[in-house]
Amino acid sequence: MDITIFLWLAISIALILFTILKLKLNPAIALVLGSIFMGLASGLGADATISTINSGFGNLMTGLGLSVGFGVILGQLLSDSGGAKVIANTMIKATSEKFALYALGITAFVLSIPVFYDVTFVILIPLAIAVSRQIKKPIQYTAGAMIIGAGAAHTLAPPTPNPLAAAEILGFDLGIMVIVGTILGLVAAILAMKIYFLLLDKGMWNKDKDESGVEVYEERVEDENKKLPSFIAALTPVLLPVVLILIGTIFGAVMEEVPLIITFLSNKTIALLIGVLSSYIIATGIMTKDECDASATEALKSCGIVLLITGAGGSFGAIISATGIADMIATAISGISASPVLALLIAFFIAALFRIALGSGTVASITTMTIMSSVPAMVGIHPVWMAIACLAGSLSCGHVNDSGFWVSTNLSGFSITGGLKTYTLGNAITAIFAMIFAVIGALVIPL
Repeated sequence: MDITIFLWLAISIALILFTILKLKLNPAIALVLGSIFMGLASGLGADATISTINSGFGNLMTGLGLSVGFGVILGQLLSDSGGAKVIANTMIKATSEKFALYALGITAFVLSIPVFYDVTFVILIPLAIAVSRQIKKPIQYTAGAMIIGAGAAHTLAPPTPNPLAAAEILGFDLGIMVIVGTILGLVAAILAMKIYFLLLDKGMWNKDKDESGVEVYEERVEDENKKLPSFIAALTPVLLPVVLILIGTIFGAVMEEVPLIITFLSNKTIALLIGVLSSYIIATGIMTKDECDASATEALKSCGIVLLITGAGGSFGAIISATGIADMIATAISGISASPVLALLIAFFIAALFRIALGSGTVASITTMTIMSSVPAMVGIHPVWMAIACLAGSLSCGHVNDSGFWVSTNLSGFSITGGLKTYTLGNAITAIFAMIFAVIGALVIPL
């Protein structure tokens, strides 16, 4: 085994970090620079390096580009039309004060399926403050619940980019990712909230050092006369794509030949397109045509950055794969042991290291899944369990080089220490539970 290849990988990661943190370049540019260095240093050659970067980007975008774009527009329309607020308020009001914290976390989970993590947090923070006052608990309880719920959905439940890429890279049915990721993600989030709340109850939070946050955030007062969609209408764009994808999975499991119309409608691109169209229909009853157009345009602004970084992550993963590191790791795993548990643990820790170093959970998970893509067949497990392990690792160690950390910390009014005790700790607990579920799933339902 040529261990120098790992030295080049370490240097390429250091180069990416330097260009992001010191030179303040966009992460997509940094990832391409790191990919170029990795390809040239490892002996791929200039032509092969460039073609691999291009194909890595293009292959991932072929499977994800339109789906992610439609998902972002759907979420933006849901937010701007007030539908996200309706979902949040309805779910909170439907529960008792005793379970208000869990309701808030589950609401954050539901909203983060179509809406980006940052947007979910901005939408829900005024509600979190109101719930804190209602149940007479500090903001760290409600902010923590939101962080855990939103983080779990954003990482594990399609159609967010990470789990959407999992089915594409590891080569299995997206409907399986929807079922497994959503169920395990929600259960892991609920269990993580329980542990997190227990830690708070035991005095984890230092009130002298960690700000409470309630007084530093100015609540937005919504126009009480503003027309809002009904709860069912607001939820329809969220559920419709998921239902269509699942119908395709169910038909594929019980029928030898799936009807063409089912195959068409359950395709992730078509399913999300239908979801976007439904969100437009609902939004037009609330907003003017110009407002809908402005909302979609705003969505595409953020979508472009997301797609660029995601695609660049695909390029970096493709370069790593082309250098032979993926095969080396797969061979090493099979040589040490055929244990699926060991393979999943290695995937988890590789993703965690990438998350610590690069800050991006998307890049961490995509890179790790690319490296580990051939391992499930070697150890005899379904690739969905490898996907969960990689995604859990990418969730585990978000800290100060992660934009989500600063959104959560600043809007909640926490110090950096407070952010580490909420964002970092809450997501780490969720990641551990998700990893445990991946191991159990691999042992109980291997294929």
